Amino acid sequence: MHAPDQDTILSVKNLSVHFGRYAKPAVDGVSFDLKAERLGIVGESGSGKSTLGRAVMRLLPPIGRVTADTLTFDGMPLLAAREKQMRSLRGNRMALIMQDPRYSLNPVLPIGKQVAEAAILHLKVGKTEAYKMAATMLERVRITDIERTMKLYPHQISGGMGQRVMIAMMLLAKPRMVIADEPTSALDVSVRGDVLKLLDELVRENNAGLMLISHDIRMVAAFCERIMVMYKGRVVETLTTLEEAQHPYTRGLIAAMPDLKAPVRRLKTLDRNAIDAVEARP
Repeated sequence: MHAPDQDTILSVKNLSVHFGRYAKPAVDGVSFDLKAERLGIVGESGSGKSTLGRAVMRLLPPIGRVTADTLTFDGMPLLAAREKQMRSLRGNRMALIMQDPRYSLNPVLPIGKQVAEAAILHLKVGKTEAYKMAATMLERVRITDIERTMKLYPHQISGGMGQRVMIAMMLLAKPRMVIADEPTSALDVSVRGDVLKLLDELVRENNAGLMLISHDIRMVAAFCERIMVMYKGRVVETLTTLEEAQHPYTRGLIAAMPDLKAPVRRLKTLDRNAIDAVEARP
């Protein structure tokens, strides 16, 4: 086995996830390397996208069994790491941005305290310094009236603002890798572009790798440098542009998404028979 490139942040070789002894794998033999780039992972619900992200973070429940020939983060074998080591990485060197801030933020803590906690836990600074860093980071994610916002609770802010708060919390420690799981699905179309632009800006600034998990293949294609397409837990195709798509599943996903430049009266549905016929080939 060749040694990973020194610029590789995450190296994954033949990773599988099983829930139950005899169940089919939720993730089946996935391999890829992540550098300081934007990698999109797309597929329909149940294709294994989020399970893959959580397996990398070692955040699956005990019933989820993860196996891999290689799973290293900055050269560190993750499967061999103890939970204490993983806790020191999560939120510090690797971050996970969830899709809906309403369920990710603590409902009984003010915004300022939650963001400041990230600095206290991961950067080991005092309370006063942590609040200053929280205010600076909230300003970076284009939140106005910082003093007032820091006193608000999650239910008092909009979805777009909540997602900006989540990004501020997760990127405050300048992580080496960011996994964004459907970060814009709970947002209005009018603010999705702003949130993605902001996320891209902060990730590039930190020279980090970004894994963007989404079902929206057109959005991912416009934002990411590479696109990894998953179907039934497997990677069926890796692309740099949608024009390269060859697999019927990938083409089906593209055809199922509305395109303002080429409107149609009726969107196509996936042809499962054609997809499974291709997947059944040796």
